[in-house]
Amino acid sequence: MSHAKSSHARSREVVLAINMTDELQRGLEKLREDWRRDPASLRKGLTCTESSAGEFVLAASESAFVTLPGACVISGVGAVQLLDDGPTFEEGAHSRSLILRSTSDGWRFSVKFVLPIVRERNAPH
Repeated sequence: MSHAKSSHARSREVVLAINMTDELQRGLEKLREDWRRDPASLRKGLTCTESSAGEFVLAASESAFVTLPGACVISGVGAVQLLDDGPTFEEGAHSRSLILRSTSDGWRFSVKFVLPIVRERNAPH
């Protein structure tokens, strides 16, 4: 039996339950309008895209947000209240980012990260 793992980093995206506040809604709409007017106006660490169907996507890199117990605060946008008490990111995860998508069902919030590399050399059998 082979337990070979692929050598490239695997990223994972996990959708989280959030409470969309009016403040966050306003912050996202303002960001969307500012981005449409002048894409260069975005703060460092934030990127935006919009699909032809009108789905707006905001991605915030690690430099643009802070994770607190029960919340994530995105610089210049607002706070996202998390409805799940569990950890937002797995221990040791890196290349972390937040993804907010405007969908026909409302805003969807997810986190994307690269899993830590687990070394299993010399493990007792």
